[in-house]
Amino acid sequence: MNFENSNETEKLIVSIAKTTAKVSFLSALCGLIFVFAFIWKGSLFPVNNVPVKQKNVVEIPANGKTGKIGTTWSAPNDELIPAGKYGNMIRYGRELVAHTARYFGPCGSLAKMSNGMNCQNCHLQGGTKIFANNFSVFFASYPKMSARSGKKEPASTRISDCFQRSLNGKAPAANTKEVQAMLAYMKWLGAGVKKGIKVFGTASEKLKYMDKPADPVKGRLVYYKRCASCHGQKGEGLIGADKKEYTYPPLWGADSYNDGAGLFRLTNFAGFVKNNMPFGTSYPDARLSDSQAWDVAAFVNSQARPHKDQSKDYPDLMKKPLDAPFGPYADHFTSTQHKFGPFAPIAAFYKKSNK
Repeated sequence: MNFENSNETEKLIVSIAKTTAKVSFLSALCGLIFVFAFIWKGSLFPVNNVPVKQKNVVEIPANGKTGKIGTTWSAPNDELIPAGKYGNMIRYGRELVAHTARYFGPCGSLAKMSNGMNCQNCHLQGGTKIFANNFSVFFASYPKMSARSGKKEPASTRISDCFQRSLNGKAPAANTKEVQAMLAYMKWLGAGVKKGIKVFGTASEKLKYMDKPADPVKGRLVYYKRCASCHGQKGEGLIGADKKEYTYPPLWGADSYNDGAGLFRLTNFAGFVKNNMPFGTSYPDARLSDSQAWDVAAFVNSQARPHKDQSKDYPDLMKKPLDAPFGPYADHFTSTQHKFGPFAPIAAFYKKSNK
């Protein structure tokens, strides 16, 4: 046996082993750095629903401009719904929001107490879409004072209001499994959003006031060119094959939202239309101009729909929204101007009065 060659071979093996160990260590170290970098950026574990604590105010483009508006939010992934009883409640709540009419509509399996519309006809994509009345801040904002009732209300009262106004029906009791499931879903969607944090893209975009009233006549032209193919020539919507819920909801008539609903206020409806209609539109890629959105909203809300008694709404008239279409008011402007605008003079009046 050649011991000299053997020793050289052993030295070579040891050298290779040491080199391999170093390479393995460096590879592992790089891997750990890579993983921690992804965790830090939030890419490995989906926590999209949690606002960035270090930067609650971030620059976000709006209407072609950049301004410091608020923190960003997007809905959590379905994979994050926990297992067990609570997870089942969240899933049931999501189902009720998406297909309300199957359970509470004219052909509902639980009760017949609404008009056949679904909650997600106003809260698009189950309340997860930007500038489409999403639920990002909903649960965190309650309990809160309601200017409409003049009372401090729990979150369940807001659901009750929607049943009575947007769904033009009766409200299920707050302690029912269904209401609690919807609240569980809304709480899960807004997990991580703290009370008082301003989140970009909630409710509907507040469009710049026009210096003239919104025009229902011009809006009619927009409707029949851009909206009627889905919502019908008479605003009747398109009922689904199962006859239990609408594929496209009715915008007026007996089965639509009543005149006490949030969408019957023009500033709400115009912003909703701008960023969501025609179907497939999403912020910031609007297909309608601001004036078209104002006008078509005016046309739709000029059509006949169910009436709700609002005589007890807004006991403090100074807190009544400037686009509330029914009096009495704490100002001298007509109900027509409150409904169609121009709104800037009304806003200026209240700004001065509040000072």
